[in-house]
Amino acid sequence: MAVEVVYRSSRDLERLFMDKAEADRYDKMLELAEALATVLHKAVPSLTEQQTEDVGIYMARHRELFAKAFKSSPEALSELPTDDSAT
Repeated sequence: MAVEVVYRSSRDLERLFMDKAEADRYDKMLELAEALATVLHKAVPSLTEQQTEDVGIYMARHRELFAKAFKSSPEALSELPTDDSAT
């Protein structure tokens, strides 16, 4: 019998990872997504909880492009995928 080590996301108990670093990155992404969702809901109270969660996750997944756009390159946003269902 083989033993396999897996890591579970502390924020998404359904997700399992073979690599601790990958699990940590995923947890950090979810933490950022939660913070973004909170800010978005405060800025636009008419958004539903699901909408703020979805946008927060999308922004967190693509944080590098958003950071680049916020710094000095708004054109970086053109690199964002239009269909994010695969990630």
